[in-house]
Amino acid sequence: MRILTCVKRVPAPGARINLTEDQRAIDARHLSFTVSPHEECAVEEGIRLREANGGTVTVLTLGPAESDEQLRYAISVGADTAELILTDGEEWDPQSTANALASRIKDLEAEGQAFDLILFGNESADAGGYQVGIRVAHLLGRPIITGIKGLQVEQQTVVARREVESGFEVYRLPLPAVVAVKEGINLPRYPTLPGRLKAKKAEVANLGPAVGIGGGLQMRMLRTPKEQQTVTTVLGRGADAAPAVVDLLAELGLLR
Repeated sequence: MRILTCVKRVPAPGARINLTEDQRAIDARHLSFTVSPHEECAVEEGIRLREANGGTVTVLTLGPAESDEQLRYAISVGADTAELILTDGEEWDPQSTANALASRIKDLEAEGQAFDLILFGNESADAGGYQVGIRVAHLLGRPIITGIKGLQVEQQTVVARREVESGFEVYRLPLPAVVAVKEGINLPRYPTLPGRLKAKKAEVANLGPAVGIGGGLQMRMLRTPKEQQTVTTVLGRGADAAPAVVDLLAELGLLR
């Protein structure tokens, strides 16, 4: 199988996000970055499918030069090759991103065989737009299924499972196809020492600089949501706290 996984460099989950003074970008001076959790699972799933069916796994991203770090991490856990479409560091909208990714995928397939399976995370951890994978599939003219928690390949068909309240929905898509997976489909592995050494020496193809094409959205400014703070109040200690606990339960309407 020839598998491609698309990933994105995002701030580490749980990090405190600060904006630049003009509120048009994230102040990244004190941030650490990683691959989106859904996409980390997509990388792992691609590697597992290759181990089961043979073939290669290529990882592709669009972003600043620093995205090389995330691509080398993917190689350290088992990806075979990696490609970076360089940007100027500005955030691209889903339409421009999908156009650039689809264009490069077409070039890669023209140089070799078509990718049997293209994997995405269900959504990125920062923008959460749920659009790029669907747009890429549309541009390539391939079927896509999203929100997937189970995946296996049977000859020229991919069997995908989507979790619902009553169990799972099962879909069968002819290859080549595009699949967007969710965190929890697997448990991503950690890099090994040989993997880290391989990643350090690997050649990451740098393409670009790319120019956004046909973007449909314009960013005016960013806003960070108001932080929710919790306060802990000690009502008392030992038996002396009992009256205060009863009063609190009555205030919350939990006593009749």
